[in-house]
Amino acid sequence: MNPGPTIRVQAQDFDLQAEIDALAKGRLDIGAVVTFTGLCRDEQGSLTALELEHYPGMAEAEMRRIADLAIKRFSLIGLAAIHRFGKILPGENIVLVIAAAPHRQAAFDGASFMMDYLKTSAPFWKKEHLADGSSGDWVAAKDADDRAREKWRT
Repeated sequence: MNPGPTIRVQAQDFDLQAEIDALAKGRLDIGAVVTFTGLCRDEQGSLTALELEHYPGMAEAEMRRIADLAIKRFSLIGLAAIHRFGKILPGENIVLVIAAAPHRQAAFDGASFMMDYLKTSAPFWKKEHLADGSSGDWVAAKDADDRAREKWRT
């Protein structure tokens, strides 16, 4: 029996192995577990932190809605999505998606679907804090993220 998705928005870091263990504990019907961990990156050495804000309550509700769609569409037997907020330093975790299914392709597709929709539909905002002490702009949505989501509409 599938207990439903695990959805959390939290300031503290997460433990990948502990989350996999919690999702898979006692489940002998899982044949594949796919994880995605998004990290804060600093491509040009100018970023000291990425500040993530969210719409409390609404972010969790949207994450759950997306997770429910993924579970139904890909016949997942386990799904977890954790998104952090607050100031995240380069190299630190931002987001975790874990998809479990009887077979690998469903787990891969479920995780990818969850991440593509999470990136474009859930109410999270990012602001850069720069090495020179200034705050950058809020990070704009990317067309590539919208295109990634659109592939699932067919």
